[in-house]
Amino acid sequence: MPAPSRKVLGRLSLPERTFVTDALRTETVGGVLLLIAAVSALVWANVPALRGSYESVSHYHLGPAALGLDLSIAHWAADGLLAIFFFVAGIELKRELVAGDLKDPKAAALPVAAALCGMAVPALVYTLTNLTGGGSLSGWAVPTATDIAFALAVLAVIGTWLPSALRAFLLTLAVVDDLFAILIIAVFFTADIDFAALGGAVVGLAVFWVLLRKGVRGWYVYVPLALVIWALMYNSGIHATIAGVAMGLMLRCTRREDEKLSPGERIEHLVRPLSAGLAVPLFALFSAGVSVSGGALGDVFTQPETLGVVLGLVLGKVLGIFGGTWLTARFTRASLSDDLQWADVFAVATLAGIGFTVSLLIGELAFDGDATLTDEVKAAVLLGSLTAAVLATVLLKLRNARYRKLYESEERDDDQDGIPDVYEEDDPAYHLRMAAIYDRKAAEHRRIAERKTAERLAEVTGGAGEEDDRRA
Repeated sequence: MPAPSRKVLGRLSLPERTFVTDALRTETVGGVLLLIAAVSALVWANVPALRGSYESVSHYHLGPAALGLDLSIAHWAADGLLAIFFFVAGIELKRELVAGDLKDPKAAALPVAAALCGMAVPALVYTLTNLTGGGSLSGWAVPTATDIAFALAVLAVIGTWLPSALRAFLLTLAVVDDLFAILIIAVFFTADIDFAALGGAVVGLAVFWVLLRKGVRGWYVYVPLALVIWALMYNSGIHATIAGVAMGLMLRCTRREDEKLSPGERIEHLVRPLSAGLAVPLFALFSAGVSVSGGALGDVFTQPETLGVVLGLVLGKVLGIFGGTWLTARFTRASLSDDLQWADVFAVATLAGIGFTVSLLIGELAFDGDATLTDEVKAAVLLGSLTAAVLATVLLKLRNARYRKLYESEERDDDQDGIPDVYEEDDPAYHLRMAAIYDRKAAEHRRIAERKTAERLAEVTGGAGEEDDRRA
């Protein structure tokens, strides 16, 4: 007897839906701030009267030189502030692995396969473009990342009613993306290693882990320790953001019986606004300031490195994610949720072509030492992300009326108990509550009907008396 077909991208469980809704709300606000920061950087760096001040501020150095931390403002934003972003990414990944969609291997297969293909195909597109065009292969990893905050900002701006299952799919894709981006940075963009500093960072991480397991509390313990670990990791030669994700992965993200939230979830709720609202926008402010003159944008399509980035984001991402999703569903004998179509998956895959924060970071690392090519690659990231956003907007708007019906169905709460009705259809108590509500409504309508009938009879009776008077 054949196994029953499994549905993919179906309705989320209520706890997962609540978590995703809270996470996406913060990311959406952060995405709007990120968009504002990116536009501000472009204006600041391209208005002739302001361009000099942008470069002066970006390259202004501060920090203790004796500790190897005499860095420029732009460098602090990329290595320091993004460590907060990757700390939150580490917590998200840990939660997904122990309590979220990635906990179940069958459920995890789809987003993991989609994310892997969504990174491999853009890298392949970039590599083929540069092999045929005689360009540098150093930037193969630039178009592999998806920026969830920017993608959600696009959704907020265009006003789409994207169903929660597709939003969760996009969020999980971004989490897996971040994991492999971290591995890429650690493996491929580490040159000389200072083993003494690295050993100190490892010892600091071990102390961090022991304190967590002993239940020690207090930000005044962990924040100074985290700063020491970060400084040691930076001086080791390994990108300092690795320290952030390592500490995030150490937090416990499973709830005990007496806990409403796990320690990881509590800390994520506290730190996520700092990451989305301050760290990432400031990184964008000092990283997205590149020349966007007509000639510079035209050059994007004539150089293999920049063309590879644009094609990787716009074509590679959509082909990789859509193809990975379709192949996984095909070979696991799964079928798409009845509420969705493959066109919806294609549109979300197009939206995932928005690669901003991590793509800009990898672009800086890949072409370190070549300021001109670095700026050109950044321009390519901006142009590719903008193109993907426009295409996704068109595709999602075509289905927006259908999305709105799904959203309203998911949100309907006729019994007003704070839980959407679709999650209570198998609960007898829900149907009893609804029966009582309808009984009250029926009784009210009967009273209205009786009153209207009495009023009508009174009018008829009164009208007949007046007619008799006129005859007399």
